[in-house]
Formats: sequence, C-alpha cells, structure tokens
Amino acid sequence: MPSVSSVPPSSRDSVAAALRAAGCVFAEDEADLILTTARTPAETAAMVARRVSGTPLELVVGWAEFRGLRITVAPGVFVPRRRTEFLVEQALAQAPGATVVVDLCCGSGAVGAALAAGLGRVELHAADIDPAAVDCARGNVAAFGGRVHQGDLFEALPVELRGRIGILAANVPYVPSDEIGLLPQEARDHEPLVALDGGTDGLDVLRRVAAGARHWLAPGGCVLVETSRHQAPTAVDAFARGGLTARPAVSEERYAHVVIGVAP
Repeated sequence: MPSVSSVPPSSRDSVAAALRAAGCVFAEDEADLILTTARTPAETAAMVARRVSGTPLELVVGWAEFRGLRITVAPGVFVPRRRTEFLVEQALAQAPGATVVVDLCCGSGAVGAALAAGLGRVELHAADIDPAAVDCARGNVAAFGGRVHQGDLFEALPVELRGRIGILAANVPYVPSDEIGLLPQEARDHEPLVALDGGTDGLDVLRRVAAGARHWLAPGGCVLVETSRHQAPTAVDAFARGGLTARPAVSEERYAHVVIGVAP
C-alpha cells in the first residue's frame, strides 16, 4: 500500500493509487479534482493526506458541485448532497415565477443559490441556527444578492417576509436519533449533529416547519422538504394539518424523496 509521503504529488496515477488504497471508490476522479485544485505540490500532498485520513473530498478541496454551481464548503458545515438537486428541480417546476425565495436550514446555502440561479432575479434569504453555516452561506449567496440570517427556523426571518414567500425550501435534518450511528463515517465525523438529527422519528424539525409555513407563504406559494421513503406519508399528513395541500415527489434514480406543500 503506497504511503502518502511516498506519493509524487504531480503524478495522477500515484495520487489515485493512494486514494484507492484508502478505500476511495472514485479514486481517479478524486485525484483529478485534487490535482486541479491544489496550487503547489506541497498543497497536493497535504490534500491527499487529509483525504486518506477520511476527510470528505468536498472539505479537502473546499467546494462541492451542486446544479452546476461551485458551492464553497467549510469544516463543520453540512455538505450539499447531489440528490437534493431533485428538491430544487421540484421547486422550480412548482413555482417558476417565484420572486421571493427562502432557504431554511440552509447549511452552505447551496439550495438557495441554485434556486436563484434557476429563477433569475429574486429576493433571496437563507437562514440557519448554526453560526458556521451562516458564515459559509453568506459567501455562496452573495453573487445572487442573498441575505443570510441566524436563528431557529422562522424566528430567524425578517417579519416583512410573512405572507410573501413564493418558495420556501427547508432541507431539514431527518435522520432518526438512534440511526445517526448508521450514517457514513464522513457524515458522522465531519458534519454537525444539528444538521443530521431529526429527533426520535426524524421528523421533529419537519413538523415545526409544516406547522408554521402557511403563515409565511404567499398565496399559492410552496414549501419543500427532503425526507425518506418511509417518512414521506407522515410528512404529507403534517403539511395537511398545517393547512397546506401536500403531495410527495420521488426520484428513484437519485433515491430522493421530497414532500411539497402548497398554500391556498
């Protein structure tokens, strides 16, 4: 097994071999990303060492691709998943004319940035309870004129947004507390628990969003959350109890399940 210290940093084959030996399934692709991101041989070697030690690739290179955007990510911030692109697609299909967009539980701000990129000129707001996420999101939504707020769900939002939101994307934590230990090590070790743990059945935060969303949505506005297959029926019921017309949407290809609630 090649050691990191023995890998010539400029050699794609050697970098890929070190990554493959460490268990990276897409070693060649990861090697390309590291080699094109690093500015010096020493930086390449340091990146390879971090990846071999188990640091997620996105944190090693400092960014993640999301709907064609390069989203900056930082240590301690939830890394956007490619399956969440399905939530963005559903939002754009449901409300193509939305002019006010909120990315709640925003993490890096990837969803808000992608929605703004897809819609054009919008009033964009993002919010998260975690200061590290807020700092990270500011950089990612700045290009779209977005504002980022810190606080607990709707408490973080400016009151003038009530009744005006066309798209409320809330990528809430939905992993049941007793299943956190089953997550991949990269998530368990490098992402904040507050962005993963959804309570006993995984739906604690989702229920709070469902209960309050109608008061913030414009007439015909929509709220979208990501969930799991077995949680989706309960999530639909929570949205209905919150006064919304609710339905699930599924992408089998991406293992993505989204629940959409529409205000009357």
